[in-house]
Amino acid sequence: MNSLISSWHEVVKHGDAKLLKSILDKDAIFYSPILFKPQKGRKIVMVYLLSAAKMFESANFHYVKEIIGERDAMLEFNAEIDGIIMDGVDIITWNEENKITEFKVMIRPSKAIEKVGEKMLANLKEMSLWDKLKLKMP
Repeated sequence: MNSLISSWHEVVKHGDAKLLKSILDKDAIFYSPILFKPQKGRKIVMVYLLSAAKMFESANFHYVKEIIGERDAMLEFNAEIDGIIMDGVDIITWNEENKITEFKVMIRPSKAIEKVGEKMLANLKEMSLWDKLKLKMP
């Protein structure tokens, strides 16, 4: 397994912000299944990814398939939140420094997307980050 993907699995498993920071490029871009506009920069990408990791802690989240290339990977996952079963993929791209440059999340079905949006907003508010970062409501 690729060392970056191994590190990503550690971030998911332990919510390790320090490790996440070390594997994200300073200009990383996050493509959310909820927000239309890509989120740019290490700080905001960290906020979204750590909030998602927190949300999935009790969601029986697990990766079921991985396709790993030279500088990109697709990790398919399953989870269940509030009785809603979802499938999704994380599409991760990294540079020659082995730092994540793009992180795209796709989720199905639409009920799952709505639930993830609801939970993410709650997590961001709980973490007092929504207002601090002056994020626009989705």
